[in-house]
Amino acid sequence: MNCSSWAKQTQPAAADVTRSGERRVRGGSGAVATLTGVTQQVTRRPRVRRWLSRGLLVFAAIVTFLCVVLVVAAWTEDISIDDNTGYADAEVVSDTFTRTLVLFYAKDGAEHIPQTGVLYPSGLREGDVVRVEYSKDNPELVRVAGRGAVITLLPVGLTLVIVWAVVIPGVWWVRRRM
Repeated sequence: MNCSSWAKQTQPAAADVTRSGERRVRGGSGAVATLTGVTQQVTRRPRVRRWLSRGLLVFAAIVTFLCVVLVVAAWTEDISIDDNTGYADAEVVSDTFTRTLVLFYAKDGAEHIPQTGVLYPSGLREGDVVRVEYSKDNPELVRVAGRGAVITLLPVGLTLVIVWAVVIPGVWWVRRRM
């Protein structure tokens, strides 16, 4: 079977001539037959939409994974502090978007300014004096007294709800259009 007869058998064909002078026979199914060989023309829309829906799902899965890791890390740090807790009054020396630094004196009299900042610092301002709990084994691990990993559940939960509330209809819409 030659190439032009293959295209004619699939559907009625329309012939055209390319710039190079090659005669092409095009079937209505999207297949293209040339006199030199057969080439399958595949529309890109379904492929792009399939990858878009997969990309949305991968994005949501990564955000979900990161949120779970955040909560697990917060619980792990709280457990470390609870194992050997020390209490002190601390002064907030710096309050930036990325961290809140506090200055406190441990029971042995050593001055500490944890470089990673204090855990759960919401509502603190520079100059405030606040009660903190710290790990005696690692004084760099400090949290505001009375606060814990439970505080992370609300923002993490809201983030997950919003991400999935956008991704699920988005994937449905993209797949529906295929």
